[in-house]
Amino acid sequence: MQKYQITYRELNVFVYNDGGRGAAGFKGSTGDCVVRAICIAAKKPYKEVYDELNHLCKVERLGKRTKSKSNSRTGVYRKTYEKYILSLGAKWTPCMGIGTGCKVHLKSDELPKGRIITSLSKHLCAVIDGVIHDLNDPSRDGTRCVYGYYQFHNIGENHE
Repeated sequence: MQKYQITYRELNVFVYNDGGRGAAGFKGSTGDCVVRAICIAAKKPYKEVYDELNHLCKVERLGKRTKSKSNSRTGVYRKTYEKYILSLGAKWTPCMGIGTGCKVHLKSDELPKGRIITSLSKHLCAVIDGVIHDLNDPSRDGTRCVYGYYQFHNIGENHE
């Protein structure tokens, strides 16, 4: 009798998805993970999210830590994108606290079903029913720590 060992990579947990960036006429590579993740998880058009986030970026207040305003193309500050994501009806669930260590990894069996946006180190990523939707697989073979996630209950099917 032959035994089969299924590795993490053999599970279909990653799908290439640009969030509609190419279809909206945008070209080249850029740091737009916030826009892409929101488009994919919230089922919104890329150009709409891009423009709405840029509008919020223009009214950001500068301070000691924020020397310049953020931008949809090159990166959006957490305060700005969080305000937008929560306005779409998402709920934030933290997965980690200061000094607690990593409790949840970017793996399908450690994340809830449904449409979520995971917060990773310097990256946001959309996950739909345990499948990562992004330009590249950011999971580091299932070892990438999830700081928390935004879950959409009112988009598509209602998952509990």
